[in-house]
Amino acid sequence: MLRVAVVGSGPSGCYTAQHLVQLDPAVRVDVLDRLPCPYGLVRYGVAPDHEKIKSLQNGLRTVLEHERVRFLGAVPVGPDGVPTARLRELYHAVVFCVGAAADRRLGVPGEDLPGSWSATEFVSWYSAHPDAADAGFLRGVRSAVVVGVGNVAVDVTRMLARGTRELRPTDMPHAALTALAASGVTRIHMVGRRGPSQARFTTKELRELGTLPDTAVQADADDAALDPAFDDPSGLPPPRRRNVEVLRGWTAPPRPDARRLIRLRFFLRPVELLARDGRVGAVRFERTAPDGLGGVTGTGRFEDIEAQLVLRSVGYRGVPPAGLPFDAATGTVPHLAGRVLRGGAVAPGEYVAGWIKRGPTGVIGTNRSCARETVTSLLEDAPSLTARPLPADPLPALRAEGVDPVLWQGWQSIERAESRLGAPLGRGVVKLADWPSLLAAAREADDAATWP
Repeated sequence: MLRVAVVGSGPSGCYTAQHLVQLDPAVRVDVLDRLPCPYGLVRYGVAPDHEKIKSLQNGLRTVLEHERVRFLGAVPVGPDGVPTARLRELYHAVVFCVGAAADRRLGVPGEDLPGSWSATEFVSWYSAHPDAADAGFLRGVRSAVVVGVGNVAVDVTRMLARGTRELRPTDMPHAALTALAASGVTRIHMVGRRGPSQARFTTKELRELGTLPDTAVQADADDAALDPAFDDPSGLPPPRRRNVEVLRGWTAPPRPDARRLIRLRFFLRPVELLARDGRVGAVRFERTAPDGLGGVTGTGRFEDIEAQLVLRSVGYRGVPPAGLPFDAATGTVPHLAGRVLRGGAVAPGEYVAGWIKRGPTGVIGTNRSCARETVTSLLEDAPSLTARPLPADPLPALRAEGVDPVLWQGWQSIERAESRLGAPLGRGVVKLADWPSLLAAAREADDAATWP
């Protein structure tokens, strides 16, 4: 009987477990996660007002409730938890589905000033990630700059402008909801270094900006004029053509009665964050221009945009998983069809799936095919892997070594606690936002469980 540990309970981890139980009628899978809650970025990365995308949790739940799958939350893997080598002793195979956990930096002077954050840090705060801190993101902020023109940039821009009435029905933690309600932000600038026809957001996300109450949206006409495809987008791929068509409708002067203004700026490259009163006060940008090769070049002309809050959203990079080889250039673990490579040779029983395998590309659904390729490789290797004897059940061995997992019953207890938290506030569910609260709620459940 094949026994597999899947490290990470986000989409790539859940799809890996799903393919395993679908393709092998006897396999047993433990899905381990550092956090006490499952679902990864679906819980902690999808914007709270995107209920359709968040509903993907229902499908992931079905996987984790399968009779041959077991969730083990609050189990870190690495130097501060279970060593990778120990997992290999307890399971025939280990699949690492740990994502790309770090943000890319701008690499400009002033980036570490108070008020300068990654978009992920801001998302983690309003999504109740237990590692996030209430850093007073919005305190004293009138104008914000979001560097980047992808979907995450659109998400944080929308959250900065979103009204309390629209956010109250979501599961956003109450402290974040209160802070957004009291926000004094009236100007939000979303800025890209290339032109509007090269922006990475999807049209659906972009259009949402135009539906926000009390908020006007303006695409800078002078910026757009520098993009040859803006006046005639007919030659663009359909997704980018639709983006340009939306942006063209926003080049008129904004309506004067709006309380907030979102400005979409292009052909601006950040070169420095300027300090005022000991924190960020403005961002200095260099004007760029198309270089004729699909990129941009600097022009030597500069523009300062006022900002007391700067959120960078310029991509992610992988973090070396403890105990695994790592290619710093690609931010991935070297692999062959999901099999981990050590010194160019396949490492028996070690596999990767998700962003740590392919880099931070694709959408949530991309993880299905990625996981299937890895699982196919693993099952091809199964006859040799299962020749090694293992303990009857890894859980007692883990507990004997001081590991105290949050089991599925514990996660259900967290869900009940979040429902109880929302009830007196007139909200359906409110997320618990810190480790002590999550673990206390989880321990209310019956912690007994056996191997399926």
